[in-house]
Amino acid sequence: MINERLYLRNCKLLGIIILLSLIVNSCYSFTGSSLREDMKTVKINTFPNNAANNLPSLSQEFTVALQNRFLQRTTLKGAVEKPDLLIEGEISDYTITPTSIGTATTTETGNTIQALQNKLTITVKVHYENSKDPTLSFDRTYSDEAVFNSDLDLNTIETAQVRIVNERIINKIYNDIVANW
Repeated sequence: MINERLYLRNCKLLGIIILLSLIVNSCYSFTGSSLREDMKTVKINTFPNNAANNLPSLSQEFTVALQNRFLQRTTLKGAVEKPDLLIEGEISDYTITPTSIGTATTTETGNTIQALQNKLTITVKVHYENSKDPTLSFDRTYSDEAVFNSDLDLNTIETAQVRIVNERIINKIYNDIVANW
């Protein structure tokens, strides 16, 4: 008898929670998108890698990740001609620099100073055109970085670090265009 009452009470409570969730979901959009309803298409051109230091796959990886972000998280469709939104630009800088120095070690040729940590920095120039509202169009430069231990093999971790930095830059671009933060 007590278990039956408890079961009925929990069912009612669950029903109320589901009803409230449906009501709230129908009233609000949680996408955070500020795109106008008449914006239907986007064209994202290839971002060439014009950095002095060069990772051969960077251009393709960045461009595909940016395209995926817009096509998967918005209702925009890809366009070849006359898009509502045009995004293009270039990868202008790609550097790996030491950020902290370790102790000097003595070798046959003298003292050698070893970096403890390195920093990967990627800079991307973006040209954005909004054909529906040209006042929102812009030219901006985005940059981000990732720090990693220097004792790790660069060839092994470079891809993962590039993915992290690309994701951060793409978040900034997406937020400036779609979320309008």
